[in-house]
Amino acid sequence: MEKLYEHSQECTIKHQILILQKFTNFVDVKEEDKSEESKQNHIRYYKSLSKTIADIREEEKQEHDPTIKGHLEKRIEAMEKDKIRIKEMFPDIVDD
Repeated sequence: MEKLYEHSQECTIKHQILILQKFTNFVDVKEEDKSEESKQNHIRYYKSLSKTIADIREEEKQEHDPTIKGHLEKRIEAMEKDKIRIKEMFPDIVDD
């Protein structure tokens, strides 16, 4: 019985690897657009993220439900990661 389980587990892992290999062949890897137009769009987005984060922080101060507070914090974390990504693409972007 143990041998059967090991074989089953091994087959599952091999199957998952095959799926991942096939999936990566279909993923479209885009080159980062660092044109001036892209930079201006990213600057606008970066600034809107800053304002949105500030708004969510205010909302978070007024919220008492820990679940909602946790959700708001996760949203802020995701937006801050996006800001870091943009800052890495365009290091000369400055915060207001």
